[in-house]
Amino acid sequence: MTKKVVAFCSIYIFIFSSFCVGQRLGFNIPDGVKKVKVPFQLHHNLVIIPVILNNTLPLKFVLDTGVRTTILTEKTYSDILNLEYDKHIVISGVGGGKLVNAYITNGVTLEIPGIKGEGHAVLVLENDYIELSNYLGTDVNGILGYEVFSRFIVEINFESKILTLIKPEYYKPKKKYRKIPISIEDTKPYIIANLEQSNGKVIEIKLMVDSGASHGLLLEEGSHDEIYIPSPYIDSNIGRGLAGDLTGKIGREKALIFGSYFFKDIVTTFPNSNNYLDSIKRGYVYRNGTIGGEIISRFKIIFNYSEGALYLKKNSKYNKKFEYNISGVIIKAKGLKLNDYVIEEVRKGSSAQIAGLLKGDKIISVNNMSVKNATLEEVIGYINSKHNKLIKVEIYRKGYVIKKKFRVERQI
Repeated sequence: MTKKVVAFCSIYIFIFSSFCVGQRLGFNIPDGVKKVKVPFQLHHNLVIIPVILNNTLPLKFVLDTGVRTTILTEKTYSDILNLEYDKHIVISGVGGGKLVNAYITNGVTLEIPGIKGEGHAVLVLENDYIELSNYLGTDVNGILGYEVFSRFIVEINFESKILTLIKPEYYKPKKKYRKIPISIEDTKPYIIANLEQSNGKVIEIKLMVDSGASHGLLLEEGSHDEIYIPSPYIDSNIGRGLAGDLTGKIGREKALIFGSYFFKDIVTTFPNSNNYLDSIKRGYVYRNGTIGGEIISRFKIIFNYSEGALYLKKNSKYNKKFEYNISGVIIKAKGLKLNDYVIEEVRKGSSAQIAGLLKGDKIISVNNMSVKNATLEEVIGYINSKHNKLIKVEIYRKGYVIKKKFRVERQI
């Protein structure tokens, strides 16, 4: 089962950092408490935690190392609380030239179970441009990052789905964890890794460790003279920015190595848009790409910003084969309960396209199993179960129920 239908890269929020100037952030664990454990949801390799806004409104936020300032993805929520906006700004979206509206509000209280933070600055998007809820299949209302990672030692256990936040003065490195040096630059963590390419050449690359991206490895072709797109590759939707869908190419690199960890035949994303590269270089740290949740989730991982280190321990997913959306179908969850599953895109040349599936088709069943009570990830898993499997789908299209069948096949 593949969990990667669309790469939720945190590239769409780098542009916010220069705008978000507010009060000093104030997350604190109560006196006498050394650490707090927070259960989280895991969707498409993204950690989603409960957050209460201004002591009143329970919401869900993605925990993302790629953002400096908290983002509320829709103004509706701040309007409910009658928050005052200190500034209106217009932002050019990473996915293109479209301009979008956003607002800055200060003095906001954010509460994670067991931890309260006061005096936060929050960037509020006028509309839900990113559509995280639709692409993740669960309600997601915002993005939270550096405010947490800068204050605490952050331990993420992807198997137990427990986030542990520890006061730095009480942290002691755990046995059997391996230390990887990181640099914290412009509030984000970076590692140095080695990339083995299809021609056998090994190059050194700088990668941001991005917990807000579902992909495994993303590389910017123009960031290094010797980075190239391996063959074969496919053209695909790779994520969503403020201005819409982001496109790129997907291929496989021979290996990625950092510390003593080695990942082979790794699915790699290469964004097409020059806007993506511009967002990296414009006043920020230069890098060659990012590693995201498809790699991070293969470890028990501890972020220690104060020491400049990651501590890693393999989990049961470590040796899992890297896969990428072999059906070629991208699905969105729609409706009030996010349980209407509608095809958003069918990749050109995929077996699903050849079988006649179209954008806008609503999925009713997969291999005679109704999707009425399934989650988005389960539906994606049914359709992408394994190479060469025969998939039978019932779809609703323009008032008619239509049956289609195809064999899912790897294109890379």
